[in-house]
Amino acid sequence: MEWEVVIGLEVHAQLATKTKIFSGAPTAYGAEPNTQACAVDLGLPGVLPVLNLEAVKMAVKFGLAIDAELTNPSIFARKNYFYPDLPKGYQISQMDLPIVGKGQLAIELEDGSEKIIGITRAHLEEDAGKSMHGDFQGQTGVDLNRAGTPLLEIVSDPDLSSAKEAVAYMKKIHSLVRYLEICDGNMQEGSFRCDSNVSVRPKGQKELGTRAELKNINSFRNVERAINIEIERQIELIEDGGRVVQETRLYDADKNETRSMRSKEEANDYRYFPDPDLLPVVLEPELIEEMRASLPELPNAKRDRFVANMSLSLYDASVLTSSRELANYFEAVLDASNNKEPKQCANWIITQLLGALNKAGLEIAESPISAEQLGGLLLRITDNTISGKIAKQIFDALWAGEGDNADSIIEAKGLKQVTDSGAIEAIVDEVIANNADQVEQYRNGKEQLLGFFVGQVMKASKGKANPAQVNEILKAKLAG
Repeated sequence: MEWEVVIGLEVHAQLATKTKIFSGAPTAYGAEPNTQACAVDLGLPGVLPVLNLEAVKMAVKFGLAIDAELTNPSIFARKNYFYPDLPKGYQISQMDLPIVGKGQLAIELEDGSEKIIGITRAHLEEDAGKSMHGDFQGQTGVDLNRAGTPLLEIVSDPDLSSAKEAVAYMKKIHSLVRYLEICDGNMQEGSFRCDSNVSVRPKGQKELGTRAELKNINSFRNVERAINIEIERQIELIEDGGRVVQETRLYDADKNETRSMRSKEEANDYRYFPDPDLLPVVLEPELIEEMRASLPELPNAKRDRFVANMSLSLYDASVLTSSRELANYFEAVLDASNNKEPKQCANWIITQLLGALNKAGLEIAESPISAEQLGGLLLRITDNTISGKIAKQIFDALWAGEGDNADSIIEAKGLKQVTDSGAIEAIVDEVIANNADQVEQYRNGKEQLLGFFVGQVMKASKGKANPAQVNEILKAKLAG
């Protein structure tokens, strides 16, 4: 039997506010346990929540970026359940009237086409604390530092058809929230994570299959692995005569398996009701327009501009706009190199720089080579001060911190390109004189030997001879 896969993602983005969503407690990562939880976060008697305006602004910003309906007014609700890291006995979230309604996002598929993914809603809520299972002699400790941290939960429509599509969508959301500067996207610290709803159905069937929810996956690689292993599990189960049970499952990355956590709750299990301590959130037109005016150039618009104005390929433009920091770096390199060679700048960033960063495990913001330094290096290729081959030596020297800029390294190492035609002719004459057999073969029709002669000249000049001049002079002299 052929099967269709149906996937929906619930992405949790921690909003980049300095304080929590309903209290003035800080949200900084890495503090000692229970040092950033105030009376409001702990749910002590008599305390009242006060909504953080910055969290509201960030949610509105996201809604505008995905061309969504903004719910006005929106309502906060209490989601009731018991867990040790939830001190109030309920989580403040949004249910029937979330701040962001229906929107959409385009993702790029592997074949280069685009697919529109519907976004059902995005709602504000507070995070719970964290249960700590190590070093407590068989007991569990509770750290409430995260309690009350503002989250934007972004719920997609069940429009994703494979694990790869799910990863592409998650990466697109990750890029967007970082462009908007509403979330730092740090998956290691838990600032960006997702739950995945997965189901299968016979190909052509309209009715959705029973779904299982995979909880709290915090890397792109694990999202793909978890979904694929869950698809296999469900298909095998059905084909063996069993049936999929609606439940919440945990993905074990070490064993590459999903296992049951608990039966899947429905909304009525949580006894949602409007929070009596929080008024409805009314968005004034002035606030919405303020957020609209603050929107940056969004990833797809920037990508399309790079393609249209700079003649970059769609692939190159997509890579360069995958993060706001990388796109800004590219444009700064372009400025520093006099805006003459966008394709050259793109090639050096994608091939040389990103290759070196990936090998070193660094992000673009941590690059040892600044945009100004790389732009200065590319400028020296353009004006024929150095060859592309020598530029790679200078790149390595800049990476190692051996100089402040390309010019200082060229001067210190004597790497300036030889463009004096007389000097190049002298080297060419010497190479021709020392390789009489190859000259004869070349003149008898073996023209592929030109590469051999170019190599010999470049070797004799220690890579400093201008390659274009070398080719021109060699062809003239070998023909003679």
